[in-house]
Amino acid sequence: MTSENGSANGSAHPSDMETSTSWTPPRTSIFNEAATLINRGGLGSSTHSQVQTNSQSSTPSQPQPQELNAALDIYEKQFLPGQPKSLSGIAIRSFILGLVLSSTLFLSAYLLYTGRPIWRAPFFITILSLFHFLEFYTTARANTSSARISSFLFSSNGSAYTIAHTTSFLETLLSHYFFPASVLPTYIHYPILILGLFMVIIGQVVRAVAMLTAGTNFSHVVKHTKAQSHQLVTTGIYSVFRHPSYFGFFWWGIGTQLICGNVLSLLGYTAVLWKFFASRISGEEELLVKFFGDEYRDYRQRTRVGIPFIK
Repeated sequence: MTSENGSANGSAHPSDMETSTSWTPPRTSIFNEAATLINRGGLGSSTHSQVQTNSQSSTPSQPQPQELNAALDIYEKQFLPGQPKSLSGIAIRSFILGLVLSSTLFLSAYLLYTGRPIWRAPFFITILSLFHFLEFYTTARANTSSARISSFLFSSNGSAYTIAHTTSFLETLLSHYFFPASVLPTYIHYPILILGLFMVIIGQVVRAVAMLTAGTNFSHVVKHTKAQSHQLVTTGIYSVFRHPSYFGFFWWGIGTQLICGNVLSLLGYTAVLWKFFASRISGEEELLVKFFGDEYRDYRQRTRVGIPFIK
């Protein structure tokens, strides 16, 4: 799951500092200097060398080449295989997701065309594949520095998440294989299917828009401390829902079960998701009030959650 708006990365305003003629600008971290150096063309960049030469007299604490080399090594290692931001790891996961999405979409279309109700099982996998791809894509686009392999959310949501989707898939597969005929009349069956598709689309779009709108203020992990860069996002979709990504996932999850035609999983998804978000939102808003005080209290009064019985 994700951390919304305020508890993602907080936004403190540093107090004013007294100035004097002897004040020296603080030195940034070696890691940040290395990243800046990469953008300027590396250690051999003449532009960087000139800037360094011209500023030696005014900035006495310049990093040494060996320090920058060490920082560059650390920076580059995070993209190697086996690391959290492994480029090869991201590439293979993206390839597999694309392969699974296209193959299951083709299979579900074929089964639907031939009149087999079991088409819902592979289509459920199609929906999941798109969801996990968009989790990484929106993070990489709006909060690039935080994008890593775990942003796909394959295992970050815990075993309960995996068990729920596995149970749903098995119920869909078995129920439509052994009982292909719908127990509901046509005038109820098709509206439920259309409603499920609508909920999945709306839920996915709202969640993606929420992540893109929040940008660097969004995180998949709840933060309990307030970072300097954090701002309370109240524009766009956040002007209507104060937890739009939770709203999106809740209705997306229920929509998947309506599409699948599951009864047991529909009840289970609804109960578990509601309980999870009720607890999550309550705890998260305590942090938001701590971070932003009256600003968040006023924001909470004029917005809604969009999940039944959660205020």
